[in-house]
Amino acid sequence: MPSEILSFESLKLTRQFLNAIDDLGYSEPTLIQQKAIPLALSGHDVLGIAQTGTGKTAAFMLPILMKLKFPQGDSPRALVLAPTRELVMQIEENAKSLAKYTDLRVVSLYGGLGPKQQIELIEAGVDVIISTPRRFLDIYKKQAFRTKEIKTMVLDEADKMMDMGFMPQIKSILEVIPVKRQNFLFSATMPTKVIRLTEDFLEYPEKVEVTPQKVTVDAIEQQLFEVPNFRTKLNLLEHLLDDDELNRVIIFVKTKSNADNIGKYLDRKELGPVRIIHANKGQNSRINAVSDFKEGEVRVLVSTDITARGMDISMVSHVVNFDLPLIYEDYVHRIGRTGRAKNTGVAITFANEVEMMHIPKIEALIRQPIPRLSIPSEVSIEETPFEEKQLMAREIDLIKRKENPDFKGAFHEKKRKFDNQKKKSSKNRRRKGRGR
Repeated sequence: MPSEILSFESLKLTRQFLNAIDDLGYSEPTLIQQKAIPLALSGHDVLGIAQTGTGKTAAFMLPILMKLKFPQGDSPRALVLAPTRELVMQIEENAKSLAKYTDLRVVSLYGGLGPKQQIELIEAGVDVIISTPRRFLDIYKKQAFRTKEIKTMVLDEADKMMDMGFMPQIKSILEVIPVKRQNFLFSATMPTKVIRLTEDFLEYPEKVEVTPQKVTVDAIEQQLFEVPNFRTKLNLLEHLLDDDELNRVIIFVKTKSNADNIGKYLDRKELGPVRIIHANKGQNSRINAVSDFKEGEVRVLVSTDITARGMDISMVSHVVNFDLPLIYEDYVHRIGRTGRAKNTGVAITFANEVEMMHIPKIEALIRQPIPRLSIPSEVSIEETPFEEKQLMAREIDLIKRKENPDFKGAFHEKKRKFDNQKKKSSKNRRRKGRGR
């Protein structure tokens, strides 16, 4: 296989798919597509290690669609599993765009909607099912389809699936689909759990790695501000958004309440238009918010991690990590929302005293330091409220206990220091007494 394939024609795709690719405006295959598509078309199992934004959806969807060619029967012949409804919807959109000039039938299954409509779509005939693991099993148990025709299976974002605890569902699915099939597994990182999964799932796979494992996309400029508290983070965010260069911004937060509070604050300051996405938002609300953001009608999208891997928006100018993610790998996926499709982007992270303790581990993960910037002098640095200070102190204790089981906590540390000082003072007094 040549080291570089400069055109989609070189991949020996049929005219139907080349026309669809032209319509999508893709000029040349990405590196993951150059490496994975020939292997997939040759019938190999493929293990793909690639960051978000590298074009991996087309890397597995094009071979699947090429293999299926045309509608056949009523049962699914290919299955793609993804961890979140947002990612399922994104893959479905890409698959339908690539299958535009064929009659292949693509159906997506995910929670948040009643199953009735999805069952009706399947019963009308389906070639490819794209689904979250749980919803696939739910609808399979309703006997809406048979699985014996499934000859190709994809696990996308396998690391995220493991983080979200989907292993039991994946094992159940593997028990009800044919053993003889072609498999693709794609993951941005390769933790131990994913390595174990590849051993069970793939048969003599060809490994495709387009960037060193766990390294972030080169096109992204990373910045880190050490910020003492929530209120100062808001002040810094407001200051940054006063710059028109931040024209399409995703702000990632840890909690739904933070998303709501920050969104409302930015609305009041007229720094939007702003939309908020989290698990308590209705499905239509979330779809519309992403669509408006994609179209450029919304400047700021405030989101929890549900969308970190589910959006494919090529013109995000900036990502702001208002809070550090709970899972270090999610840092990679968050900042991967910018710098996509050969565009440059900026990822800005705010970190308080607790979050700064996690930064070295993220830097080890991405194998590079994150440049530190000073808070601009125009930004007001607020006093940390007592409650927030106490919360951070408890979190610091928890981190230190995890790192050192003998650590007794801040109170015990202070007491130990106090006792040591007391002993030292007592010794000094005794020495002075003997000197007299």
